[in-house]
Amino acid sequence: MKILSLFIHPHVKPVLPSCLCGTSFDVAVIGGGIVGLASARELILRHPNLTFTLLEKEKELSLHQTGHNSGVIHSGIYYTPGSLKAQLCVRGAMLTYQYCQKKGVPYKKCGKLIVAVEREEIPRLKALYDRGQVNNVQDLRLIDAKAIREREPYCRGIMALDSPNTGIVDWRLVALTYGKDFQEAGGTVITDFEASDIKVAAESPAGSAEGLKYPIIIKSSQGKEVRCRFVLTCGGLYSDRLSEISGCSSEPRIVPFRGDYLVLKPEKNYLVRGNIYPVPNPRFPFLGFHFTPRMDGSVWLGPNAVLAFKREGYKLFDFDTQDFVNAVSFRGLQRLVMKNIVYGMGEIYRGVFTSAQVKNLQKFIPELSPSDVLRGPSGVRAQALDAEGNLVDDFVFDGGKGELGSRILHVRNAPSPAASSSLAIAEMIADELEKRFQL
Repeated sequence: MKILSLFIHPHVKPVLPSCLCGTSFDVAVIGGGIVGLASARELILRHPNLTFTLLEKEKELSLHQTGHNSGVIHSGIYYTPGSLKAQLCVRGAMLTYQYCQKKGVPYKKCGKLIVAVEREEIPRLKALYDRGQVNNVQDLRLIDAKAIREREPYCRGIMALDSPNTGIVDWRLVALTYGKDFQEAGGTVITDFEASDIKVAAESPAGSAEGLKYPIIIKSSQGKEVRCRFVLTCGGLYSDRLSEISGCSSEPRIVPFRGDYLVLKPEKNYLVRGNIYPVPNPRFPFLGFHFTPRMDGSVWLGPNAVLAFKREGYKLFDFDTQDFVNAVSFRGLQRLVMKNIVYGMGEIYRGVFTSAQVKNLQKFIPELSPSDVLRGPSGVRAQALDAEGNLVDDFVFDGGKGELGSRILHVRNAPSPAASSSLAIAEMIADELEKRFQL
């Protein structure tokens, strides 16, 4: 049964039928973000004889992390050589460019400069160059101050790492195109279906001649049900809560961090041509303000990183009691805060006062002034933490206990850059699913 037809246009509102009785599939994928959609697409292309559904709690797909990121196609410079993140990012970027070219999805290879503004940063910059070389990132080069000005006339620095194959794309459009592929291959997309319970059926449905061919019941918060043989969850900001349903540990815990961007006023967009990034702080490699051109012609500046009081809270005063209590009562977050309280207060200060953010950005573009920027959008990052307050920086798969645990695979953590790596991550997830469930 075809539940809904996927539309690329974000203003089209698909309608979910009120009854899903008798809806059964071989595999159900929970989560309509870019990792869930890429994985569903990969699985159905590998196994066209199986039936697949993708369940999404919102009325539209890819509204959260996928729809609120910077839009950068990362090349794989930063990651430890030989690590899974490095391999997946390099392969994922290559597959992304090939996919966008084939599907006609607009993108730009506008490049990236990682700029050293202090001499003490140069050894770290050179180490990044060496790391990128080992990771097989193509066409990297170290450039001097004169070459920086040739690439970015308004940027000042003493040395930079030039990555010409870094690009930009609208990741939500990419994700929706994955979804279109999934549907065209015969997959069923069901929106407005918030999975609240996953359990093993006690008996066959009334009148069923198939016995327990589809033993897993996924129930929505509205009381609708879908049956399946196997489940893959790609829950993003809710990956830990989905995992707990099947008896998994509550850790690693997802703690939401909001990143607030500034936007250049349109008349100031000439200040930035491509991506401009700082040399990363080894203590906080995922933090650091940067300049990012967008596919719509705008330029984003930022973001900072502050605790969000709601898992999908994109505004300063968004608040959810359960999300807040869940975060602040977790000893892992308490330990992270205590270890980094000074840095954390600085992030909050820069989030409140635009001039403080601009002061950091002026190290790279001195001509920038507070009057050149406006407050922009925000995103929320699903940061996985362990009980010791360590950032979980690798992929985490989990199953659970008993019969249910043997039929479910949770993607508990798909760390940044998950969008850039999405097609490669999908290959890895499909391999894992095939191995566990002998598809």
